[in-house]
Amino acid sequence: MIHKNSSHEEAIKSAMYSIEKKKKGVNEDYWRLNYHISTPAFWMNDPNGFSLFNGEYHVFYQHHPYSPEWGPMFWGHVKSKDLVFWEHCPIALAPNEEYDQDGCFSGSAIEKDGLLYLLYTGNVWTGHDHDKDLKQTQCLAVSKDGLRFKKISENPVISSGPGGDVHPHHFRDPKLWKHNEYYYCVLGSRTLNHHGQVLLYRSLDLKTWEHINVMAKSEGNLGYMWECPDFFHLEDQDMLIMSPQGMKPVNYLYHNLHQAGYISGKLNYETGILNHGDFELLDYGFDFYAPQTMEDKKGRRIMIAWMAMWESEMPEQQHNWAGAMTIPRQLTIQDNKIKSLPIPELEKLRQDSVRYQNVTIEGEHKFNDLLGDSYELEVIIDAQDALLFGIKVRACEELNQETLIVYNRLENLLELNRDRSGSGPKGSRKAPVKLYNNELHLRIFVDKSSIEIFINNGEKVMSARIYPNQKAKGILFFSDRQIQLKKINKWNLTKSMPISLF
Repeated sequence: MIHKNSSHEEAIKSAMYSIEKKKKGVNEDYWRLNYHISTPAFWMNDPNGFSLFNGEYHVFYQHHPYSPEWGPMFWGHVKSKDLVFWEHCPIALAPNEEYDQDGCFSGSAIEKDGLLYLLYTGNVWTGHDHDKDLKQTQCLAVSKDGLRFKKISENPVISSGPGGDVHPHHFRDPKLWKHNEYYYCVLGSRTLNHHGQVLLYRSLDLKTWEHINVMAKSEGNLGYMWECPDFFHLEDQDMLIMSPQGMKPVNYLYHNLHQAGYISGKLNYETGILNHGDFELLDYGFDFYAPQTMEDKKGRRIMIAWMAMWESEMPEQQHNWAGAMTIPRQLTIQDNKIKSLPIPELEKLRQDSVRYQNVTIEGEHKFNDLLGDSYELEVIIDAQDALLFGIKVRACEELNQETLIVYNRLENLLELNRDRSGSGPKGSRKAPVKLYNNELHLRIFVDKSSIEIFINNGEKVMSARIYPNQKAKGILFFSDRQIQLKKINKWNLTKSMPISLF
C-alpha cells in the first residue's frame, strides 16, 4: 500500500505490482467481458479524462488497485486508435500528496501546447463521516507522452469553493473544454441546503481559475447533489450532462440509487447561466452512471459511462475485479432530444453472421443456430395484433435462467427484467417506447455479464449487468398473438482488449 511520503512513481509502481499478482485469475473468470473496457484487476468506477491525444483515444477511470472494493482512488488508464480495440496503460495518478491523499477523484483531460493535462479532484477525509468530513480541491497533472503524468507544483489550482450558496465540502469532478480564448470547466456541487447544482469556471492557462456563476441548479425532484457534469455543444444546442443523487422514484422512473441524464438549452458565456429545459434520462436500465463525452477525430460526440451502480451487488468481486464501461455511443439530436447509438466501428468485432427474414411466430419460438454469450443481435418486429411480445436472452430452461425483454403494447413500455438472470441483483426497469409503423427495432449487445439494448435507432437505451451461468446461451422469441420477425441479424463479437497488462 502507498504512504503519504511515497513519490508518485513509487505509489504507481506499488499499485501496478498489486495488479500484476492478480490479473491471471481475473482473466480466467467466466464473467470477464470480451469487448468492454474493464480493469486488469480490482475496482473500477467513473470514466475520467476521455480524450484524444497524439492521434489516440484515452480513457482514464476511477480505480482502486488493491482490492475489488472501492478505496482510495487512483486513475487507471487505457488507450485506443479506433475506440474499439483497447490496450492497458500504466496507472496515471496515485493519491500521494497532502491535497489528494485520500483519493484522486474524477476529472477530465485536454490537450494544450502538445501536452496532455488532467484536471481532477483531490480528496482528503477530515473525519469519520465521509459525507460531511471532507475537503475537495481541483488539481492538475501534465504529460508529454500521454502515459506518465506529473502533478504540477502549483496544486491545488482551485483550493476551495466560491462561497455563497455552495456547499464547502462537495465540490468535484471537473470537466474541461475550450471556447474562444478561454478554457472552461464545470464542477459538480450542491447548495448549503442540499440541492444539486453545477458551477462554471474559466481560465486562460488551466492554472488560474475564475468562478463565473452557478450554471444550473436543481429544482423539484432533481436531487441533493449533481456529480460528474459534462458540458458540450451538439448540433444547435448546449448540453449539460450530470448524475443527480437523491432523485425520488416517479412511477417507473428513477429507481436506481442515482441517475444520469441531461438538460439542454443555451449557455450565456458572459453570465455563466444555462437557460435550459427539462431533465431527460440517458439510459433507462440498471447500470449507467457518470457518463463522459468527447469529440472524436470525425467531429462526432462520443459517450461512455460506468456500467454499474453504487451499492449494487457485484458477483465478479469474488474473482478480484469489479465494474466496466459501456460500449462507446455516438450522440445525435432528434426532436430536441439526445439519441444514443453504438459507434459503427464496433462492426469490426463481428463474426459468424446468422440471418433470418419474415418469420411469423406465435407463442414461443427458438432458432437452433441463434445462441451465445458475446454477440450483437439486431431485430425488427412487426407487432401485428400482439399485446405482449419480446425476446429472452441468456436463457437456459434447465437452470430456469433468462434475461427478459418484453414490450407491453397497452402501456407503450419496454421492460428489461433480470429476476431470472442468474447470480447478482434482480429487478425490472421500464422505458416509454412507441412503435413506428407498428414495428419495434432493437439492437442488443450481450457480453458475458452485461446487456445493452438500443431501442428504435437509439431513442432509448437500457443497460444492465447480468450474471448468468455459462450454460445460459439461448435466444428465444415470444408473443401472445401472431407477430412477424421481419429481420434478425446476429453476430458473435470477438475480444477487444488483450489479456496481458502491457
